[in-house]
Amino acid sequence: MTDELSRRRFLAFSATLPWSLRAFASSSMPVGLELYSVREDLKKDLMGTVRAVAQLGYQVVEFYAPYFEWSEAQTKDMRKLLDDLGVRCLSTHNSEDYLSPQNISRARDMNNILGCRYVVMASSSPKTTLDGWKALADSLNAAAEKLEASGLKSGYHNHKVEWIALAGTRPIEVLARNTQPSVALQLDVGTCLEAGSDPVSWIRANPGRIKSMHCKDWSPDAAKGYSVLFGEGSADWKNIFAAAESGGGIEYYLVEQEGSRFSELETAKRCLEEFRKVHPA
Repeated sequence: MTDELSRRRFLAFSATLPWSLRAFASSSMPVGLELYSVREDLKKDLMGTVRAVAQLGYQVVEFYAPYFEWSEAQTKDMRKLLDDLGVRCLSTHNSEDYLSPQNISRARDMNNILGCRYVVMASSSPKTTLDGWKALADSLNAAAEKLEASGLKSGYHNHKVEWIALAGTRPIEVLARNTQPSVALQLDVGTCLEAGSDPVSWIRANPGRIKSMHCKDWSPDAAKGYSVLFGEGSADWKNIFAAAESGGGIEYYLVEQEGSRFSELETAKRCLEEFRKVHPA
């Protein structure tokens, strides 16, 4: 009887929360939007676009590099908006320079205001040697140490170049081997596929490291490429999700779209609808 009463209280409490927060309160895996997907709309109306994304049903947002130019007051206003909407920002995308010793304190403070878990390096300058990639791993470890005291973790987001072998070794493997286990390896599915790599094998080879994932599809048809919507490309989403949730360490998913035949918000809407068919809430 005690268990049944507790269950009823939980359900009653959950019913009072915004839809997106109810998902966090349950065992559902949150799905968000990398806001680069609506970059043109953001330029026109930052707050209005975030509201629109929440209304589509996204539970999480990931801000990308322009957020770093906000003032502290603007960052706090955004956090208030997110709280009012019942949406969370669990990570941000950052240039390599934002995680440098001279900028990491600002990145730390802004991400703490936003309520993030991870400060993700979105990309890095080209590296022509494996030693260059090893040095990047060292910088990610240094960032992790700086962020740890504030409850934040560092992360790295791959592009195609990390999957292309250099001197017989893929740079992504250098980064995985030489970073602390706490450094998240944010998987971009589309670029992994474009490079001819297998996202499922990568997830299984790095248990616990794939804390988040950019659910970006890709088509081998040169006329389509990244313009396909989620579910229209070559990604085997069911097996990717299964691997991520059975040891990969996934905490939330992020839809990302570089552009499609529809408007940005319509694209985000259609991708989320298809995501929910493949991965029901």
